Amino acid sequence: MALENIGACNRNDEFYRYKMPMMVTKTEGKGNGIKTNIVNNVDIAKALGRPASYTTKFFGCQLGAQSKFDEKTGTSLVNGSHSTPKLASLLEAFIKRYVQCYGCGNPETEIIIINTTKIQMVNLKCAACGYISECDIRDKLTTFILKNPPDAKEEAKDKKAMRRAEKERLKEGEAADEAHKKLKKKAPSNGKEKAYKNHASDENISPKRDESADEVDDDDDGIQWQTDTSREAAEKRMKEQLSAATAEMVMLSVKKEEETSLVQEMKEYLKEGLPLSQLKTFISSLSEPPQDVIDALFNALFDGVGKEFLNEVMKKKKYLVAATQEQGSQMHLLNSIGSFCGKSGNEEAAKEVAQVLMALYDEDIVEEEFVLEWYQRGPSGVDKSSPVWMNVKPFVVWLQSAEFESEEEED
Repeated sequence: MALENIGACNRNDEFYRYKMPMMVTKTEGKGNGIKTNIVNNVDIAKALGRPASYTTKFFGCQLGAQSKFDEKTGTSLVNGSHSTPKLASLLEAFIKRYVQCYGCGNPETEIIIINTTKIQMVNLKCAACGYISECDIRDKLTTFILKNPPDAKEEAKDKKAMRRAEKERLKEGEAADEAHKKLKKKAPSNGKEKAYKNHASDENISPKRDESADEVDDDDDGIQWQTDTSREAAEKRMKEQLSAATAEMVMLSVKKEEETSLVQEMKEYLKEGLPLSQLKTFISSLSEPPQDVIDALFNALFDGVGKEFLNEVMKKKKYLVAATQEQGSQMHLLNSIGSFCGKSGNEEAAKEVAQVLMALYDEDIVEEEFVLEWYQRGPSGVDKSSPVWMNVKPFVVWLQSAEFESEEEED
């Protein structure tokens, strides 16, 4: 069975460990009764750790067609004739919304359902970073999940299957390492045995070896260790020592190039002057994690802005409003503001960050609870030394005092 990486953003990573079967579809029936059968939908769903009924329902919702999953036979049917690439692209959208972590993009997440008389939520808890992603409650599939929560037993089976597959991969890797070590050890020993046989056959013409010398030779196999001090050898050792640092620098440069290309793509889109209603669709079509997308949008909008940061934000606030309609997008926007103002060269913008947050708060683009949560995470996080936190503190203190006063008035 052909496998591919889970998530379009990991498509070209040959070392990515999370895999799923490539989709196989089959058209059945004729005329008005024509249907598309996703033949291996059950295997795909198992690889994603989700019930097969969820993927089938998602296809039907997105295509505006009736869909049905048969629990007994494992058959997934969608009314109408639909191509495999079309369904595969919809599967990527499903993975992005209901499988991958909104924070780090890892597909190893668990569905957590909160269904009370007051609150109805579907969250994804990431096993890698612990981030809680909130699924859009307006989505039809979210409503379906609330009514049809995943079976705890089946979910446990899927987790065990994933752990078992991981253990098997580790065992295969260890076995390969052991085989490689044995081959390395076997090569010099074979050479030594051949040499010994040759000496035994030429006993009449070769002098006898001293036993004490043999004992000394057995300790190091007769090898005399010395360091090659030639210029070529010194250059080779230097390259080997630098390889680790060079590899890290290459990875950083690749990541920077990817970020730059995403920012450039966002700038080109903004230049086209398309309606704001299409911005949300464009953002959803990108395969990168949501945080990277919002970072790229923010950098594309305010690249090179210094002292006039507040004025520029107010001029382009309509883009920020359009980009913060999804669940969790407000936190992504706040993270983007923090990282943008914390960059070297954006010191002037960092001085106006409190005024920018106040303006966004007044325009209802960011809400109080998200600002406070963002600030609480910030000083204890990776960028705790960033000047952003000191500059934004007066606004946060004002928010906290306003909240306290409103609570006193209610009492």
